[in-house]
Amino acid sequence: MTGLPTFVLLLVAAYVAGSINFSILAFRFTGRGDPRHHGSGNPGATNVYRQAGIGWATAVLLLDMGRAVLVALVAEALAPFWQVPWVGLGLVVGNRFPCFHGFKGGKGVANYLGFTAVVAPAWAALGALVWGAAHLAWRTPFLSSFAMVLFLAAGTALAEGGNWQGGIGAMVTAVFIVACHHRNIRERWGGKR
Repeated sequence: MTGLPTFVLLLVAAYVAGSINFSILAFRFTGRGDPRHHGSGNPGATNVYRQAGIGWATAVLLLDMGRAVLVALVAEALAPFWQVPWVGLGLVVGNRFPCFHGFKGGKGVANYLGFTAVVAPAWAALGALVWGAAHLAWRTPFLSSFAMVLFLAAGTALAEGGNWQGGIGAMVTAVFIVACHHRNIRERWGGKR
């Protein structure tokens, strides 16, 4: 099962899967409100940790990664490999602009980690180690995420022997994730808006 219709279907399915935000759903279910209304305004694991503690943050992280693993496995089963990194981009875009949550979501880092764990597992493990080392050095989660995302994108681009179409998809995904942190970048280097 390959070709343009399958590719488009995979992109749409990845976007829809990414649009399910587990932290927003968990907070609603437990009566905590909306995690986007507190802290950094991001419904990702770091802001969940600040609001609800390590248990909830870990649960959100594992659910985000688990969903990404499933999307990657389906993409690898149904599409030629050069299309797989683009499906990862669809997942991350869905996480950032979720159709189920007013198009205001997370930044896609945990999703990309889970996706890369299937596509390039050694690079995902290395990326996670790099995140930890960068966090110990800088104590700034978004900078640590940037360091990890570079390794994830490199691993995705080089997986299966590498090819330029998939490599471009991996690099676009990395640039997109960095761009999603524009507020963090402005606050650190450009002054608050």
